Amino acid sequence: MKKVVLIPDSFKGTLSSAKVCEIMSKCIHNKFPDCEIVQIPVADGGEGTVDCFLQAVGGQKRSVTVCGPFMERMESFYGIPDTGDKTAVIEMAACAGLPLAEGRENPELTSTYGVGELIADALEQGCRNIIIGLGGSSTNDGGCGMAAALGAKFYGEDGEAFLPVGGTLKNIKRIDISGLDRRLKQTCITAMCDIDNPLYGANGAAFIFGPQKGADPAMVNRLDAGLRCLSRQILTDLGTDVSELPGAGAAGGMGGGAAAFLHARLCPGIEVVLETVRFEERIEGADVIFTGEGRLDYQSLMGKVVGGVAKYAKRDGIPLIVVAGSIDERTGDIYGSGVSAAFSITRMPVPFKEARKSSEENLERTMEDILRLWKVIDEEYAGAPL
Repeated sequence: MKKVVLIPDSFKGTLSSAKVCEIMSKCIHNKFPDCEIVQIPVADGGEGTVDCFLQAVGGQKRSVTVCGPFMERMESFYGIPDTGDKTAVIEMAACAGLPLAEGRENPELTSTYGVGELIADALEQGCRNIIIGLGGSSTNDGGCGMAAALGAKFYGEDGEAFLPVGGTLKNIKRIDISGLDRRLKQTCITAMCDIDNPLYGANGAAFIFGPQKGADPAMVNRLDAGLRCLSRQILTDLGTDVSELPGAGAAGGMGGGAAAFLHARLCPGIEVVLETVRFEERIEGADVIFTGEGRLDYQSLMGKVVGGVAKYAKRDGIPLIVVAGSIDERTGDIYGSGVSAAFSITRMPVPFKEARKSSEENLERTMEDILRLWKVIDEEYAGAPL
């Protein structure tokens, strides 16, 4: 084994993707000390997205003072990875995340204004390719705060401009984007979005994600009504219909707002990651690719890390090994998709709350078993591929 690529997702609630890479890398070096190891930790657009990109390709993290979810000034950040094209990676959770509202959660009051300020700073730094991670938000303002920070105007019944939040979307009577930062027209904006929920309705932003942000049933109904009003106003004033756009409901309607106000494309996170880190180039000459996630099931092939990586592995004929916290009996056609083998690190049938305590140890043991077998085969067949 001369070259290995590691590209795991996090094991939710137990191990970050960076930690998984660290453990896998240590095990490989123990068995194959001269092996080249390429580490590409993956995040889903929420907390940790910037760090994953920077660890994968290098770059700098830029600190910026912006508005937090309740418009208080705070220190935030975004990343400028070494991709050679002045790309900025922004995770909205860095200034509008749910942990920032802990103890005072209220999606009727929180704003994405700070996200717009991060975008503005990235534009000032010359970035013309911007990736926004939609995940872990405390907001439900449909991205209006973000748009306002970039120059959009929202007017109420009295003709006065105001800053909409989740609880006041219903008051928007006119939207004017003529003042949007002109540099946005020369900028490609991509939103990492791993859900396909619509903007409103039973499966929309408010009903599905509102409760975890502090909304009770009555508030959920009010938030949903506000998003419906926003959708109608966007159609009237901007000529854009986001009412049925898959992913529009991501991050409190930020998916729809990013598409409407910034003409952003909404893409599964793994597609954005693989494109940005030049995955196609980095797997050249690899003997094997290791990926993984907390639970391998039929959804793993549907826009998730395993499915995205499997397409490249199958096309290039590179063995792909999945190491997961657990494996569901319903996995779909994972082996036909490009997966060579899949292993669960769970060694005993115990509840998750117990299994999570031994995740690091179990991952290390599983990797050692896989590598021990690989070494035997490698030596027996003088490096012939599996």
